[in-house]
Amino acid sequence: MTTLLRGRLLSFKRAPQGLDDTDSYTYESDGGLLIENGIIAAIGPYATIKAQAPGDVTEVDHRPHLILPGLIDMHLHFPQMQVIASYAANLLEWLNTYTFPEECRFVESAHAERIATHFYNELIRHGTTTAVAYCSVHKTSADAFFSEAMRRNMRMVGGKVMMDRHAPQGLLDTPETGYDETREVIADWHGKGRNHVAITPRFAITSTPAQMEATAALAREFPDLHIQTHLSENHDEIKFTGELYPEAIDYTDIYARYGLLGPKSLFGHAIHLSEREADAMSEAGAVAVHCPTSNLFLGSGLFPLKALARREKPVRIGVATDIGGGSSYSMLRTMDEAYKIQQLLGERLNPLESYYYMTRGNAEALSLVDKIGTLDTGTEADLIILNAAATPAMALKMEVVKSLAEELFLVQTMGDDRAIAETYVAGKPMKSILQ
Repeated sequence: MTTLLRGRLLSFKRAPQGLDDTDSYTYESDGGLLIENGIIAAIGPYATIKAQAPGDVTEVDHRPHLILPGLIDMHLHFPQMQVIASYAANLLEWLNTYTFPEECRFVESAHAERIATHFYNELIRHGTTTAVAYCSVHKTSADAFFSEAMRRNMRMVGGKVMMDRHAPQGLLDTPETGYDETREVIADWHGKGRNHVAITPRFAITSTPAQMEATAALAREFPDLHIQTHLSENHDEIKFTGELYPEAIDYTDIYARYGLLGPKSLFGHAIHLSEREADAMSEAGAVAVHCPTSNLFLGSGLFPLKALARREKPVRIGVATDIGGGSSYSMLRTMDEAYKIQQLLGERLNPLESYYYMTRGNAEALSLVDKIGTLDTGTEADLIILNAAATPAMALKMEVVKSLAEELFLVQTMGDDRAIAETYVAGKPMKSILQ
């Protein structure tokens, strides 16, 4: 199956240093993207790529829209689709009142499978082609998550949550069952299709030292797997965590003591890091995952993205929706809120940086940039078609837009799932078949 897509092509080569940093990205005003068996075979000016294409190629003209790599979401919770938009004062109240009771329902395979269908539909509708998800504590939830990923041939990262305290009985495993079931999930799903299993202790509050030891054993046995957990989201959480692990220097040190601080460690939130913690994260190559809509919704704090990135010892950064503490499935809406948070901190986040983070930046943070996050030849053809005039108000604004950066900022500020004209997964159009 060979397909030639025509449109304006945008793909990043590295992090942009400013709006005038044209060397940081590739842009073709009339581009051609040749896809063979789900892989990008060639990219360049349309006339050049058309001349290279076989005579029977299927051609799809997406002009005047932009063609970008599929968006990547670094942190969200698959069982929290029906938790989103729940009124609560703060993180711990929100967890206990809404989240934990909802996650108990995922012991039932039928419920997990139903939500999985909706979950992937929403990702595709919003242009997200790869996500890093927490399942519930139940293996049934991981089975539903990965089974649906395989059915749609999506490159997904996910894990069965491990938690053995400070949650309802129906949400608790033990150090032994958490270890054993995670191993089962790895055996059943890792490397099947495009699936990646992540070792997933929810956070230090909900894992005893014995379970953290079991998590450390998994990390030693499977050093190539991602590790995902939460870190320094909320001041009360940080205080409580310190009381549970009094021997640790700080919150980050807890994870370091159990061998969970490394280049494939993904730490959701990481808002309130000390200088020592930021240094430790940097030296280990660990990733701080910024979840702006969630941080604002739960009143958790303002993530110092620009400050962390420009440190003498910079911290690797990813961006994410954090459904259902987060309030939108859209990475566009996510980066609109990220922009506002930096404004409140007296910083500037330009639109080129935003789109870098949603695509190549998150792929780099996942150590998967050889497969996703760009339009480079040889990578997987996970793509989105972006329509900057998707609504009447956006179309009106587009009449006065004079540059690529202005167009990107318009879509970031006013766009949502309607701005995603199509989502391609491994070269196949997926959004249009939902409608």
